[in-house]
Amino acid sequence: MNALPLPSAITPPGNGHVPVMLAEVLHYLTPANGEAILDCTFGGGSYSCAILNTAECNVWAIDRDPDAIARGQALCATLQQVEGRSRLHMLAGSFGHMAELARQADAPGFDGIVMDLGVSSFQIDEAERGFSFRFDGPLDMRMARQGRSAADIVNTAPEAELADIFHFYGEERHARRVARAVVAARAEAPLHTTLQLAEVIRSVVPQDRSGIDSATRSFQGLRIAVNDELGEIERGLEQALTLLNSGGRLVVVSFHSLEDRLVKRAMQRALGKDVSFSRHDPRASLAPAAPPAFVALTSKAIRPGDAECKANPRARSARLRAMMKRPAPTAPSPKGLQA
Repeated sequence: MNALPLPSAITPPGNGHVPVMLAEVLHYLTPANGEAILDCTFGGGSYSCAILNTAECNVWAIDRDPDAIARGQALCATLQQVEGRSRLHMLAGSFGHMAELARQADAPGFDGIVMDLGVSSFQIDEAERGFSFRFDGPLDMRMARQGRSAADIVNTAPEAELADIFHFYGEERHARRVARAVVAARAEAPLHTTLQLAEVIRSVVPQDRSGIDSATRSFQGLRIAVNDELGEIERGLEQALTLLNSGGRLVVVSFHSLEDRLVKRAMQRALGKDVSFSRHDPRASLAPAAPPAFVALTSKAIRPGDAECKANPRARSARLRAMMKRPAPTAPSPKGLQA
C-alpha cells in the first residue's frame, strides 16, 4: 500500500500524541464530503483532525476520559471560530454505549466508524494517571476517572481473582506467582504506587529475553480489568455494525492479541464466516439464503510499515482490520424508460 499524504490544516489539541497507522486508517475509512464519521476513541484527537482535514464531513467523537473531552471541546471552539461552525461533535462516555450516545446526540447513521483500541499517549505519559511504571504515580489506571481503581483491585481482590486477571488479561505465564507475591506484599503494607507494584512483580518474574519489562504483562492485565476493556470492545463492535449506513466502512486498530481476536471474530460473524459444519453434516451443502450484510476490505490484519515502527515504537504491535456494509442494491429502471 502506498503511503498517503497526511493532512495538517486542523491540528490536534495538545502535544505528544503520535497517531498509529493514520494513513492506512484514512485509506480504508475514505471520508467524503457530506459524510458522518464516528471516531470511537478521540484520545489526542489525531484521527478526528485528519478526517476533518480530508473531507468536508462531520465527525462525532467519543471518549470516556474527561481530559479528552475537554481537549475535544477546545477544538470545537476553535473550529467554530475558524469555520463559523463546528464539524466536530463530542460525546462523553464509553464506546461500549455508542448507540445510546449517538441517539442522545441525535446523530445520523454513520458512513464510517473508526475504533483505535490503544491507550491514549496522554494517559500513558501522565504519571498521575497511573497507567505506566515508567513513572512513579498513584496506582489508578481508570480511563473515566471513576469506579474501582487498580489500587482497589490490587489491595482487596482475592489471590485467585488476581491470578486470573494477570493470566487471562495480561497473558502472564507466571500469573499465580505474581498473585501470591502481591498478596504477601500487601499484607505488610498496602500497594499505592506504580513503582511499588512493579517492584513486587519484578521480584518474582524473570526478565524476558525480548527485553520487555517483567511487569508489562501484569500491568496490561490490571488495566484491562480496571476498565473492562474487552467487554467494551465486544459491546462496541456489536453496536458499530448497527450504526453503519449502507456502504459504511468500519476500521479497527488493535494492539494486542486479546483485542485482535475479538475484532477478528466479530468481523468473521458479520462476514458470514463464523459457522462451519462437518462435511458429513447435511447443513454444509446448503447455500446461504442471502449474502452477508458486510464485505471484507482487508483479507487479513494489516501491519504498520518498518518506517513507522522505527519512528514510533508504540506502533509495533498494531493490527488494522476493515470491512464495509454492503451497499444497498440499485433499483432497476422501469422498462421503457430511457435515461
